Amino acid sequence: MSIPHGGIRRPAELDGRTLITDKDLFDDLDPFTIEIYDLGNKVRDVIKTDIARTFVDPNRSVQDMPPQNPDGLIKSVTCHMKPIYISGMEPDAQLIDTLIETYYKPYHQTIQNKTCDAGVKLCLDCHSMAPKSPTMSPNWNTKERPTFCLSNQNGKSSPSKAVKLLADCISESFSVDMAQISFNDPFNGGHITKTYGNNPVPWIQIEMNRDLYLSKEWFDSETLTVDKSRLCKLNKMFEAALYRFSSLYW
Repeated sequence: MSIPHGGIRRPAELDGRTLITDKDLFDDLDPFTIEIYDLGNKVRDVIKTDIARTFVDPNRSVQDMPPQNPDGLIKSVTCHMKPIYISGMEPDAQLIDTLIETYYKPYHQTIQNKTCDAGVKLCLDCHSMAPKSPTMSPNWNTKERPTFCLSNQNGKSSPSKAVKLLADCISESFSVDMAQISFNDPFNGGHITKTYGNNPVPWIQIEMNRDLYLSKEWFDSETLTVDKSRLCKLNKMFEAALYRFSSLYW
């Protein structure tokens, strides 16, 4: 199970270069995904990073860079179009190479090593999504997003029957209507799912709507703090969904 966007740490190599505030950074993250998805030794492996996607995004290819894509592996702006770096202090080619070698490549090497282990049957790439798409999104609109989106590159990264069964298990465990679980829309599966799906094992990307834990009932937008009991409850729901899935699929 891969959780590439859970962390909020800024790489030390970028000290003195960044412009964005803590709020800007938080709004660009997949916040609290480690707390929600990390099942520890209840699954075979959990691959995670505490480096914020704002600075090094494991779900991008090494060819995906600014200026062609400001939202690439090493970003120039946040998903809300906030400049990340002080003007003139953007990472140069040497620093970009350092960031990739230090944070990006080890993450992907771990994925490659773990997915070659005997007995691995399915991998999940776990994310959260904003209730509405950010301005930068290629599918930007004002439409409310579903509660969950499950992606398998339209059948290329995993069998569709696995995705549908996982959706059924999530529906039951989270008490979510199946109509609120979408398939490959608005996300079709990112770089990780595309690269490693069925190579050699199936991969499914999971996107959970942040309204499940960042709504006013559980989240203080001033202090950026969340009700930890809510995160724990979602973690237990996720565990129950996977337990039911594994008992039915294999």
